[in-house]
Amino acid sequence: MPFLTRTVTDERDALAAFAAQQIRQIATTLQGLDARQLRATPSASAMSLGALARHVLFIGEHGAFAELTDPGRTPEQPQDGADRAAGAVLPEAVRPADTAESLRAALLALADRVEAALRTADPQARIPVPEAPWFPPDLDTWPARWVALHMVEENARHAGHADILRESIDGRTAYELNALAEGEERRPEG
Repeated sequence: MPFLTRTVTDERDALAAFAAQQIRQIATTLQGLDARQLRATPSASAMSLGALARHVLFIGEHGAFAELTDPGRTPEQPQDGADRAAGAVLPEAVRPADTAESLRAALLALADRVEAALRTADPQARIPVPEAPWFPPDLDTWPARWVALHMVEENARHAGHADILRESIDGRTAYELNALAEGEERRPEG
């Protein structure tokens, strides 16, 4: 998994590549974590890498992002406390059976779905605005382009959170973790 986003050919390819890359970067931070580390909250917040991974999976499966990757699908409402916790990035989002590898695999699968969907999506298609108190009440739809860019923005923010959490847990940085993902033992920083 390269540290930099691959070269792109056009707008759709750029949206696909950058949206998927941010999800893959979050997956990279989970490498080699044990159950305790996955659930650790090493900062002033209650955010763990496991809860953050669950959040990214949750937003990929619900609301506007889900409509973008699976047009016409009616997004499911959160079914249980773990789903609601995932939406808020709370510790309870991590399920008992979750492992770093199972969450990593789920994130990589989501990145693949996002990339495939955005490569063919019409950037001007209208995506329904989900009902939520943080979205404008007078707005019915967004252009798919906006939703895709918001996906990049949202997941880039979370990739930064994941980098800080991981470095706080064991000192490993994005450079080293990307090198490990590429099969290298260690890459020099900077």
